[in-house]
Amino acid sequence: MTAATDTARAPERAAPPPTRRPRPPRRSPAALWAVPPVVLLAAVFLYPLLLVAVESVTDPAGGLTLAHHAEVLASDRFRSALGTTVFIAVTATAGCLVLGFLLALVVAFVPFPGSGATARFIETYLSFPSFLITLALLFVYGTVGMANGLWTDVTGADQGPFRFLATPWGVILAEVTYFTPFVMRPLLAAFGQIDTARLEVASSLGARPLRVVRSVILPEALPALAAGGALVLVLCLNEFAIVLFTGAKDVVTLPMLVYSSAILRADYTTACVVAVVNAALSVTLYLVYRALTARLGGGADRARA
Repeated sequence: MTAATDTARAPERAAPPPTRRPRPPRRSPAALWAVPPVVLLAAVFLYPLLLVAVESVTDPAGGLTLAHHAEVLASDRFRSALGTTVFIAVTATAGCLVLGFLLALVVAFVPFPGSGATARFIETYLSFPSFLITLALLFVYGTVGMANGLWTDVTGADQGPFRFLATPWGVILAEVTYFTPFVMRPLLAAFGQIDTARLEVASSLGARPLRVVRSVILPEALPALAAGGALVLVLCLNEFAIVLFTGAKDVVTLPMLVYSSAILRADYTTACVVAVVNAALSVTLYLVYRALTARLGGGADRARA
């Protein structure tokens, strides 16, 4: 009884004051961090591109018109340049895909001394300027190059037969020589992720090398092949230095048409129209490439599952 009374009379313990949680530091909105790079991108790239687009649709009175586009697009010079550009780009891309795939197979799956050094050289090769490769080809196949010099020394002729560098095929050879490593690099990365056990199982089951490549390696390499091919196609469409350094005066591509219209003829409106068309073509190819790689990537994931 006494204990119960003492317990009842005991002063109630005061509840501890509620602890105040520290306020989280105020964070600036994530959108604010995107403002400086967007402003820099707009000032350096988008604003000059906007000026080019506006110039292509501006008439002498200061209004907007599509007459310049209609005139340029209807001209035979533009159509010829567009056809030459597409032909060179598609043919060079096809050559890069075939040659790059074969070379990447050799480097990745055929053991030979110096394979690692070859892979590192491919990465270094990507940093070379395009005109340097073209200049090297001129030393070999140019009108006064080694091949023609050897021919004249042996046959006694006044000039050699190798004059294809000044034709579209010479431009294609230079572009295939320069852009093939752009296909090989993503392919080597894709080949490095292939489980070698699958190749060994396929070989143990009696599959020949060509069937192993077609059934095991190629499906895994399709996304990388599409990525490298799309990159090379866009680069070939916009290539200027290779065409200029080969000395192919009769090979007029869209970049060369922009150069000749703006620099040689001071016709900036025509140059802007051609530049806008070239840019629209490149963006369209990029969107097609994104859709294609997304589809191929999904197909590859389903095949693995």
